[in-house]
Amino acid sequence: MPYDAEDTRRRIFLAAADEFAERGLAGARVDRIAAAARANKQAIYLYYGSKEKLFAAVVRAKLAEVGDIVDVDPDAVGESVGRLFDWHREHPELIRLLLWEALETYDEPDETDAERRDTFRAKARRFAGGETRVRAAQDLLFTIMGLVSWNFAVPRTCRLVLDEPTEEAAFARRRATVIEAARALTRAAAPPTGCGSAPAPRGG
Repeated sequence: MPYDAEDTRRRIFLAAADEFAERGLAGARVDRIAAAARANKQAIYLYYGSKEKLFAAVVRAKLAEVGDIVDVDPDAVGESVGRLFDWHREHPELIRLLLWEALETYDEPDETDAERRDTFRAKARRFAGGETRVRAAQDLLFTIMGLVSWNFAVPRTCRLVLDEPTEEAAFARRRATVIEAARALTRAAAPPTGCGSAPAPRGG
């Protein structure tokens, strides 16, 4: 069977995502990634350059994945936030990767920072409906991201604080609360009617 470079890259990426989510950057081992991917270590360095660059590529791709699937719609905030909550519950690896990134690479410059910043700026611009209120939209979107992601960063604390018997019950309760909070925050961020400001994000 001829060598399939793209399939090898895909296997390496999937194995790396699992390894980094479980062990972080420092704890991950290239030999374990290679074994899980049924590839050799040289292929990892050939395609990604280093373990650090592979980690950055995994984080960037996972953020792009959720961004492609879920974008907060200013006309349907509740529905969008509900989908975002559900996506994170089905894909807990992204929160783990972001926590490892915060713990291990927070102070280190990353060549992907500019690309990620531009992506978030574009989201804020769409949410705000233009340039006038982009900064307010950035604050609001980041707050909504925090409302969603904290549940999956500390699921045990979520269950204990809410005094629910199961994680399922805690997440169902939190999902409803987060959606309503996002709607309320979006309504509160809207400028007074007739003040001449550009349209602000609307809740759905």
